[in-house]
Amino acid sequence: MTAKERFLSNAYSVKTDEETRALYDRWAEVYDEELTENSYRQPARCAEALRILCDPQDCEVLDVGCGSGLSGLALRATGFDFVDGCDFSPGMLAKAEQSGHYRRLFATNLNEPPMDVEDASYDAATCVGVFSFGHVSPDALDDILRVVKPGGALVIGLNDHFYQEGSLTRKLAALENAGKLSVKSSEHGEHIPGTGLSGWVISAQKAG
Repeated sequence: MTAKERFLSNAYSVKTDEETRALYDRWAEVYDEELTENSYRQPARCAEALRILCDPQDCEVLDVGCGSGLSGLALRATGFDFVDGCDFSPGMLAKAEQSGHYRRLFATNLNEPPMDVEDASYDAATCVGVFSFGHVSPDALDDILRVVKPGGALVIGLNDHFYQEGSLTRKLAALENAGKLSVKSSEHGEHIPGTGLSGWVISAQKAG
């Protein structure tokens, strides 16, 4: 791999868990550089959305699908000091460990629940760029909600293409209809402006 190798254009072409992990393991070394080059906005947008729902000084957060730590960086910059992270890619977890933004990191396959986390362990969970084609199924929300405390916050950032595909919004609607969460806001805005891609930040609260 050379320093100029780039992977962003391949991110939405993976179809299996194995392909996804292999891509992100290879991408890990240049992930931050490539996303920064393209003005990745979702981590900061999601951190600000969480700040509205959860006092940063008294909020333990699980950064689900933390990747290399860009979302952890945004959370820490917004005042969240108690941030744990999980990811499927060992390469990304190694970069996240180097970032120093996390209290604890662990590996998990969100498509094969449950996570090795006790029920109601966190005040909030963030999922930044987690739900997408060939990545994590919206059904993973069941296990993500399991580890959030009653009344806790959930913030999801996703790109326009997967939002329009509809499976995530249908899952959220089903959870809302079942009385398991309440969607507080859905905000459209910048996702990765350098690629011309917009996205959504969805804020929700777990039922108390």
